[in-house]
This record gives sequence, C-alpha cells and structure tokens, in this order.
Amino acid sequence: MGNLKCVLLVCGLLVSASVFGQHKNTAYQQYIDQYKDAAVEQMHRYKIPASITLAQALLESAAGKSYLATKANNHFGIKVGMNWTGPYVKRDDDHKNEKFRKYKNAEESYEDHSKFLQQNRYKKLFDLNPMDYKAWARGLKACGYATSPTYANRLINIIELYELQDLDEDRTGLRRKKKQAETKVVVSTLHPVIMVNGKRCIVARGGDTWEALAKETKIRKKKLLSFNEVDEDFAPVAGMNIFLEKKAKKADAQYKDYWHKVKSGESMYAISQFYGIRLDNLYKMNFKDDSYIPVTGDLLKVR
Repeated sequence: MGNLKCVLLVCGLLVSASVFGQHKNTAYQQYIDQYKDAAVEQMHRYKIPASITLAQALLESAAGKSYLATKANNHFGIKVGMNWTGPYVKRDDDHKNEKFRKYKNAEESYEDHSKFLQQNRYKKLFDLNPMDYKAWARGLKACGYATSPTYANRLINIIELYELQDLDEDRTGLRRKKKQAETKVVVSTLHPVIMVNGKRCIVARGGDTWEALAKETKIRKKKLLSFNEVDEDFAPVAGMNIFLEKKAKKADAQYKDYWHKVKSGESMYAISQFYGIRLDNLYKMNFKDDSYIPVTGDLLKVR
C-alpha cells in the first residue's frame, strides 16, 4: 500500500478509535479463575461445552456480582418452574416480583443449570459439535434461553476475549495446552491481547511505534507490518487494532447479511481493521478497487 493512501487513512482510524476493541475485565478474570473447574466438571458429566457454561454464568451473574448471585447463589438467572420445590427469591425481571431459584452454593447452581438444559426444548443442542461454541451460543438463543437479540453474540464475544474455548479441549480431564498460532504472543499489562474476529490483536496507544510493539510482542516488525497491511512509515494511530496474526478473509458470522454504514471520514482500511478483515478482501466483497474512497452513508458488506 502506498504512502499517500496510508496518510489518507488516518482520519478514518481516528473516527473509529473509540470502538476498536475491548479490554479484559479484572472481575471477569477472577470469576473465571474461581469457577472454570466447575464448568469443566459439568462438561464431563453433561456434555455441555465448558466455555458456554462459563460464559453464560459470567453474563447472567455479572461475574458473580448480581443480586441473584450474591443473595441466592443463582449464577444463571433460572426462574422457579419445572416443579421446583426449593427456596426462591423474588426479583423484578420481565414482570414484577418474579420468582428465581435459590441455591445453597454456586456449585449447586452450576449443577442445576446443566440439568435445566436437559429439557426437550434444548435437545437439539446436544446434536451440535461440542467444540463449536458459536453454534451452541446461537442454539441457546434459538431455543429461547434468553430474549435478548444479542445474547448469542455476547456469549461468543466473552468466550473469545477470555479464550474460554480452551476449556473445551479438556474433554478427558487432562488440560491440554492450546497450540499457539504461527506467532508467539506475549501478553503485557501495557497492551492486553484481545480477540477481534477470532484473531489476536492489541489496541494502539498514543506514542506507540512499530519498533516498540515488535519488541513488546516478540514479533518481528516486518511481520507486524504485514499482518496490518501498512508500510513502516505509517505510524500506529491511538485506538486502532494492531493484529498479531494474519487477518481473516471476512468478518465473523454474526455479520452475515449485515451492511456497514460508512461514517464521516472513515476509510476502507479503518473498516478492515475494525472488523479484522484483509483489505483486499473487503474491496473484492464490494466489487471495488483500491481507487474507491468511501463516502459517508455508503453501505459495505463485511462478510
């Protein structure tokens, strides 16, 4: 990519900087460390992916901080029903004063969640690949576990951000270390590694240079430039995603049939970095060449 094009892209990167990535939440990580073994145990007993169980618990219980989790040990928001004869607490939800199950401890809540998914309405889930957490997340939504239209995507984002899919590999009771991608990634407190479109990346900060990022991540500068499709004289812009491996050919499946509406000053490169798509593929998907400059309001396919 030429130097002139790189200069023209800076404005677009600045516009999108506020939404480029997510940072890991300390409370979420602490919850994962505390309950990941419980999720794996349930996977062994009930064949439910540990990543799904843990992601649901994180989301439903606000990492163990919700009212139901703290007052009723209810980490999955399961309501009274199905002939429940145990204790309960009342809480406003879809309606006022709805009844939610109360447990002696969190482990009892995890066990009841697994049994809850044995209902006929969730039977189709167990025909899915137990390693396909995306299919399970979408299946839960399709089966009516939650009413939020973004429920499946939120589960998937949690799983990928915290790499909970690694837990699904422990199907024999012996934790197997996940194979690394082509590049070794070093997680630092300065630039936490996040997941965008299934790819590892970090979010640039003011003053970053390719030389410093290469040293920090232990990735050669030439490779970083290649992964991010830029020349070395294009300095990282604060807020942009810096990919630590080759970007995907298209956006995540959640963006199927989705059209990106171009914002003021936004460039094709900024869009490709936001979704984690290779720039050439973004042009091809939209039947454009590199002479095309998007105009505010243009609609572009990303998958």
